[in-house]
This record gives sequence, C-alpha cells and structure tokens, in this order.
Amino acid sequence: MSVRTVHMVASVLLGYPDERLHDGLGLLREEVDGLPAGAAREPLSAFLGHVAATPPAELAAHYVATFDLKRRCCPYLTYYAYGDTRKRGAALLRFKHALKAAGFEIADGELPDHLAVVCELSARGAVREARRLLLEHRAGVEVLHAALREERSPYADVVAAVLTTLPPAGAREQEAALRLAAEGPPAEAVGLEPYAVMEAGR
Repeated sequence: MSVRTVHMVASVLLGYPDERLHDGLGLLREEVDGLPAGAAREPLSAFLGHVAATPPAELAAHYVATFDLKRRCCPYLTYYAYGDTRKRGAALLRFKHALKAAGFEIADGELPDHLAVVCELSARGAVREARRLLLEHRAGVEVLHAALREERSPYADVVAAVLTTLPPAGAREQEAALRLAAEGPPAEAVGLEPYAVMEAGR
C-alpha cells in the first residue's frame, strides 16, 4: 500500500498547483506522515512544506516556468525516448491502452504519458501496469529528476520519491540515462500527428 500512497501523493503534487492542491494539503500531509520512515516520506514531506510556505501564485508560476517552458524538465515520459518523432505516437498509444485496460480515462487533450497520470494509474490499483511503464521509461524519469535538481526545483523531491518505488537502477539503466542526458531526445519535426492519426483510425 505504501507504493500506491507514494504514487497517489505524487500524482497530485505533479499536477498543476490549483486550489484543489491547497485544499487537500491536510489530507496529503496525513498520507505522507503515515508512510514508513525512509526515502519516500522525507522528500514528499519537504515538498509539502514548500507548498504550505509558498504563495499559490508563486507556486503556479514556478510550475509553468519549470514544466511548460523548459524542455529538459518535460514531464511527458515518451519525449525522452522518442522526442518529437513518429515513433512517439506508437509509444503514446501503449500508455493509453494501459490506462484504458485499467478502466482509467484521462481528460480530453491530456497526454497519457505525463508522470502524474502514470502515478495516478498506480494509485488507482493498476500498480503492475504503472510500474511496467515507469521501468520502460526509467531513463527519462532519471533525466527529469537530474534536470529538476540542476534547476534547484523543489519538484525534484517529488520525482525522487517516485524513484524510490522502483528497484535501484542497474548499470545499463544508468548508462542509458547518462547518454540521454548528454545527447537529448531524437529530433524530427512532425509533432504528434501520428498519434492523432492512429487514434482516428481505431
């Protein structure tokens, strides 16, 4: 249950910080305080402290500046492996199918590979499916975490908590993350049109 709790809290904290986040701070704090002492509870507690001490407008501005304006801090996991290439469309469909199989429908216009969405999938009970997606894109999560740390963003704590729910990265995963951080995602100026086309054809 602690994995699902970590992912539930992370799914809320990694979303846009609107009034629902601030209204739910008390409940989130209770959930985090109930976690076993260890690597996940401390960073989540630190971030909740940051939220409580930061004016909502400032928190929202930081979220936009970090996740919307810095490509290196992209919360969409397939971006790291496929960039804006045609292969990303097929990868996005894998995420959407996993969500649909678990009975999870995302909002219109929302991409299924957002880290918050994958964490919510786990929190709703599809832990195995969410874990598979996270492990398949482990390098991207590691690069996102490193980028947030370099930006000195408090959101690095939330991603760090998510990483504690995965097994330690092996040598191959570490090498993939380092390579991705150095080279960046592949580039191809086609946007996400293949995703839309494939969806329309289903």
